[in-house]
Amino acid sequence: MTDAVLTLEDGTIFNGKSIGAKGSSIGEVVFNTAMTGYQEILTDPSYFKQIVTLTYPHIGNTGTNREDFESAKTFASGLIIRENSPVSSNWRNEIDLEEFLKQQNIVAISDIDTRKLTNHLRSNGSMNGCISSEDKDIDQCIRLAQSFPGLAGMDLAKEVTTQKIYDFQSNKNHNATDIYKVVALDFGIKTNILNLLHQSGCDVTVVPGDTSFSKISEMQPDGIFLSNGPGDPEPCDYAIKTIKSFLEIKIPMFGICLGHQLLALASGGKTEKMKFGHHGANHPVQDLLTGEVFITSQNHGFTVNEDSLPENVSVSHRSLFDQTIQGIEITKDNAFSFQGHPEASPGPHDINSLFNKFTDLMSYAKKN
Repeated sequence: MTDAVLTLEDGTIFNGKSIGAKGSSIGEVVFNTAMTGYQEILTDPSYFKQIVTLTYPHIGNTGTNREDFESAKTFASGLIIRENSPVSSNWRNEIDLEEFLKQQNIVAISDIDTRKLTNHLRSNGSMNGCISSEDKDIDQCIRLAQSFPGLAGMDLAKEVTTQKIYDFQSNKNHNATDIYKVVALDFGIKTNILNLLHQSGCDVTVVPGDTSFSKISEMQPDGIFLSNGPGDPEPCDYAIKTIKSFLEIKIPMFGICLGHQLLALASGGKTEKMKFGHHGANHPVQDLLTGEVFITSQNHGFTVNEDSLPENVSVSHRSLFDQTIQGIEITKDNAFSFQGHPEASPGPHDINSLFNKFTDLMSYAKKN
């Protein structure tokens, strides 16, 4: 097994073993506390330009398969784990993790102290880093880590969005009697979001993230969905402009993750970079109306600044980890959003009722 090294921008060094593609890769190093779902994480476009550290120590025992892809390919810049399982024993396994990483050209490292790394990131914040299995010059690896510009100010949605309009095709039936026409703005959309929209009674047309208000209006949708995605929401001025136009005509709108942040920006709020973000499948979130607590899946490095929100925007959900905003509602404009991932891939299914809330909103709008 080839040696590999992880270097951080502050000069911290971790030596380990290469378990992926040969070469070097740079990005923002984050940690994810999910115990399962490594394949879904690697294929989630929201992890574009990020190197993911998995805090669960034993990774790879279930292998990988085509069904669990969250997009057409992998997007993470790298993977960091404690131990690579020598056996992939799940009955759904098609390719073991190490071969998957090589096929997908992901640079990855194992056999490092991920607890130490996670504590370092929690104390100092997410850092730019470099994984290398070919460059033995440590100083050069540190310089490579330092060369990454960081995610603040980067519009990555335009780099991962679809290049053409398409109708989502599902092999599952609608679980609803009423069917709604939904246009989904793709900022890095996950497959399971599309599946749950479909199962909730939506026929979904996916459009590039920079599609204009007039182009979408020609499709005569019953509702607009704003997808998840990577990077900083503030540079996505094209999307913010479009969302503002839809708020003015009060069409039902539902946003997830980056879509949540873009809705907040379009309503007049602001966003800010978090110290190390929320990445995992065990995050408690409270519904402020009912007091109910949900365990949720999370993946974001930016958050909505609560003090910046105008009076017509109400906070609907809050993280019980750090009290950051997890959901907003703009009732008079028929819009709401959630910061976490109710599609839960990976993660719990506690809060996927938000998809039914979206169809209820469209149903009410059609009748009134």
